[in-house]
Formats: sequence, structure tokens, C-alpha cells
Amino acid sequence: MRFAGVGLVMLAAICWGITGGIADILMSKGWDPLVISFYRGAVGFLGFFVWFLMRFRQNWINSPQLYFWSILAGIGVAGNFTFYFLSIQASSVAVAATLMYTAPVIVLLISFIFRIERSTWFKWGSIAGVILGIVLLTGAYNTDSISVSFIGVAAGIGAGLSYAVFIFGFKNASSKGKPQPSLFIAFITFCLILFIFSDNSEAAAVLTSNDLGWFILIGIVGSGLSFILYMIGIRRTTPTTASMVAMVEPVTASLFGVLILGDHLSIIQLLGMVIILFTVTLLCVKQSD
Repeated sequence: MRFAGVGLVMLAAICWGITGGIADILMSKGWDPLVISFYRGAVGFLGFFVWFLMRFRQNWINSPQLYFWSILAGIGVAGNFTFYFLSIQASSVAVAATLMYTAPVIVLLISFIFRIERSTWFKWGSIAGVILGIVLLTGAYNTDSISVSFIGVAAGIGAGLSYAVFIFGFKNASSKGKPQPSLFIAFITFCLILFIFSDNSEAAAVLTSNDLGWFILIGIVGSGLSFILYMIGIRRTTPTTASMVAMVEPVTASLFGVLILGDHLSIIQLLGMVIILFTVTLLCVKQSD
């Protein structure tokens, strides 16, 4: 199918955007962001584990390269979540989101250096369009309403680098075998890392809280379903295109806030949303050609 790869990556990004809204609900209830991230990965891991065991002999591949890239992808996912929340704490959501979504530039530069993709004006223009849209959507252009610190900027850039790491990790792992073993290895790595950094007493309290259903939902949507779609989709597209198409995530998160949480968007934010969607649509058409 012409749009299969791009479409699956876009569906994964929509799931991630919904996840942001669910996380906002949980954080408003007082839950620690790292605990939320841990359960997001842990619930997803349980799903991947069952999926992996269903046809163990067919799924398992004894490939050192698969292990390496899958572990790297898991480190990237854990780093992305951790640095993103640190950036929010040290600066603001606008700054953190804008810095994290510079990932397409990082991915494109790495692709050029290793000759994975050719440099074209269209790709650079698409990246510029996406970043402009995100700046307008997040309000990062308004220096009077945001706070910036060195730690916040450094953590935001770290989130973007981690984003790039997991894109390349999953892209290379998907070429070495089926999605099941790659997701299994990546998310057991993720869970181990987040378990170290999370508040274990608060994580244990989740199991007896009234919000357990929200934690299960964020794991199913934010990891289980989304990363299956992403792993299948990224096999059929380039790393740069996947990273740019995934930028529909902040659009989805904003729409979730408007429709479910009662947030309001300004004209400038709506303009940013339109720019992102237009650029992603243009990419889809170009990819199919």
C-alpha cells in the first residue's frame, strides 16, 4: 500500500499524543511523572511479552545485532521520557516540547553522515516547517511567558537526542528480525532503567489506588498499541520521514486537551497545528511518489 508505512507511524504518534493527555490527568492527581512513565512502559512490556511467547520459536532470532539495536532503542525510549520530564521541571512544557521535537534535524544529519538518505531541499524545508509549527503550537516564541534554564535546555536537547536514538534503534532492529523480539528486548531495558530512577514506594502505591485503570490505559495506548504500529510502519519508511510524521503527536495532545480537558487554543496555536498537518500531508504524498 502506498501510504502504509507513513500511515502506521502517524497512528502511533496519535496514540502518543493521547498518552500525553492521559499523563496530564494523572499528574494533576499528584502522581510523579517518572512513575507514570514506568507504568506506561511496564504495561506495554507485559503485552509484548505475551505476544512474543505466543510463537516463541518463530519469533526468537539469535542475532547479536538485533540485541544491540533493541537495547539501544530501549535506552533511547527511557532517555526520551526521563529527559523530557526533567526539562519540563527545569523550564516549561513549551521549551521542553520544542527542544524534543528538534529530533528530525538530528535524525536527518545522522542519515546524511552515514549516507542512509540523500540531502534535499524538500527534506530541509519539511523540517523547518514542522519546527515552526511546533514553536507556534507550544508558544515557545513568547519569551515573556516561558522560563529557560541551562538544565532545562540541556535536558530538552537530551530528549531530542534520545528520540533520535530510539528511531535508529528500532529502524535497524526491524531490519534484523520480527517486531516481537525487538520490542521485548527494548522494553525490558526500558523498565529496568525507569525502575532505578522512579520512586518505588509510589510505584507500589499505584497497584492499590483508584487510578490503576488510567495507568493500564496509558500503557496500552502509549506503549502496547503505539509501538507495535510504529515498529511495523518504520520498516516501510525512512528514519527522517518517520521522525517528521511522528510530529503529529503534539497536535493530537493539543486536540485532546481541547476536547477532553477543556483547554483553549489561540489563533497562533491553530496556525501552528495547520502548518504541522500540512507538512506531514505533503510528506505522505511525496513518500508515495
